Amino acid sequence: MAIDTYELSLAVVGLAALLAAWLPAFLDDRALSLPIILVGIGAVVFAVPSPLQAPDPRLHLELTERIAEVGVLVALVGAGLSIDRPIGWRRWRATWRLLLVALPAGVVVTAVVGWWWLGLVPASALLLGAVLAPTDPVLAADVEVGEPTVDGDRDEVVAEDEVRVTLTSEAGLNDGLAFPFVYAAVAIAASGTSPGGWVGRWIVVDVGYRIVAGVVVGVAIGWLLGRITFRPPGRTSSLADASEGFVGIAAMFLSYGAAEVVHGYGFVAVFLAAVTLRSGERGHPYHQVLHGFTSQVERLVIVVLLMLFGGALVGGLLDAVTWPAVAVALTLILVIRPLTARISLIGIRVTHAERATISFFGIRGIASLYYMAVALRSEPFPGAELLWSTVALTVAMSIVIHGVAATPVLRVLDRRRARRHAAADTLRDRRRFLDSSAHV
Repeated sequence: MAIDTYELSLAVVGLAALLAAWLPAFLDDRALSLPIILVGIGAVVFAVPSPLQAPDPRLHLELTERIAEVGVLVALVGAGLSIDRPIGWRRWRATWRLLLVALPAGVVVTAVVGWWWLGLVPASALLLGAVLAPTDPVLAADVEVGEPTVDGDRDEVVAEDEVRVTLTSEAGLNDGLAFPFVYAAVAIAASGTSPGGWVGRWIVVDVGYRIVAGVVVGVAIGWLLGRITFRPPGRTSSLADASEGFVGIAAMFLSYGAAEVVHGYGFVAVFLAAVTLRSGERGHPYHQVLHGFTSQVERLVIVVLLMLFGGALVGGLLDAVTWPAVAVALTLILVIRPLTARISLIGIRVTHAERATISFFGIRGIASLYYMAVALRSEPFPGAELLWSTVALTVAMSIVIHGVAATPVLRVLDRRRARRHAAADTLRDRRRFLDSSAHV
């Protein structure tokens, strides 16, 4: 009897969703991450003989773009709702440094390496640097902050884990801020390297207007939803009283749709809408309801995305991989990101271990595949097959390298931080004792 492909697909997704619900607890404190398991499951499912055909993002650019887009959006909402630290220039100094220094530096250096080692033309080399520039909120759960704090303890918020806050906020914002570099690559592919035909519009529109529009829309919608959720006008009951988590998804669709309608960067708007919503009644327990609901949706989306990615890896996405491509992927993960990030963090008051950890965990992921689909739908790029294989290889290596390293590295940092805090508390207690003795 023939096996129905649709029904088999449902069974596979159901099994993967069950594993996604159970595996996080099993993998806790182990040097192995959920994305590694899911990509492996996807590779096995599509490698064994069955009616299921391995997905190929190169043949379905629009579908790839939309599926990856949803994954990134849900992850951005979850990241924004989880950050306790209020946004600010001084509070987020490490994040701003990574965005303003490490991000563009990483694009340029990766583009040069792609041009030199892979023989890519300038447009394709810049596209490689642009799509591999953003760190990924979809795959960064192991190094991001957890559920939001709702007890209103401001001292605890100020003393948050600098590593996790920085990596979460960076991943939340640089997904949108990589767009100008992608658009620059598209412009070069369409008009050539002569700056006269595209630089002016790129600076004014792609760098200036689109970022500002994304910021304004995101903050405005986040503020409006915060008012409706926690402090509605009149005497109507608030959305928080209903304890429904759909507000997080509403924030995602409203901010993204509104920002895209006015041609702003929707990814920037979504993250800032979530951060702004989080700032409303910061100690309210409803924030945990919002975060819990979006986290469950995010995990289900991740299951599908990573299984499809695993299937694409065994379905031909790596066919154009060369040894120079392997060298580029390893260099980006182990040299370019750590070096550019470390330089950008000079002068930031963190320990050497924290600076090294922030610099190392530049996880690449689904956003890179999204940007590839967006760019190739806009213009043809020479060497597209090599680009796809290099990007896919980099994402796969990042999943393995960062996934294995995250738990043991962060465990060591947490222990050191606990010892520092214990020592500081002991010193403070001694000073109080001495002060009280002196008064006596």
